[in-house]
Amino acid sequence: MTESDAQLRAKASLAVRALSTWFGCGANKLAPGTVGSFGAIPVHLGLRLLPAPIHLAAIVGITAVGVWSSNEMAKAMGVEDPQCVVIDEVAGTLLAMGMVRSRGVGVQVLALALFRLFDVWKPGVIDTVQNAKPEGVGIMADDVLAGLLAGALSFVVARV
Repeated sequence: MTESDAQLRAKASLAVRALSTWFGCGANKLAPGTVGSFGAIPVHLGLRLLPAPIHLAAIVGITAVGVWSSNEMAKAMGVEDPQCVVIDEVAGTLLAMGMVRSRGVGVQVLALALFRLFDVWKPGVIDTVQNAKPEGVGIMADDVLAGLLAGALSFVVARV
């Protein structure tokens, strides 16, 4: 008899579960990554009000916490990249939208949409880095690169 995902998640500490699933966003069975990205939007809206260096520091902090919490969740579940882990989508979304934070809402939505596209499609090196070890690094790395690419393209589009 195999353990259910809920039983496997329960092996992780409350802090690991809360952070790695972005406070339950990852529990969505249909599209946990998209729900995780949507869960980042209120954080983005708050960070936009702060100076850019603080905004960047928050993204770096969330990414670092994401490496730790996603690695712990992967170990607890015995899965390299559990679907319920969405803190990586949060970091990627915040990075993509943060890169165009001073642009209009439309450009920020474009950054979010491009991030989701690149996160699912995983072109080039984005696909390769998801295999990095330990698991937490691989889980976070592809989304950080997807966020950088989405933010950069959105920035270029906004300048044109």
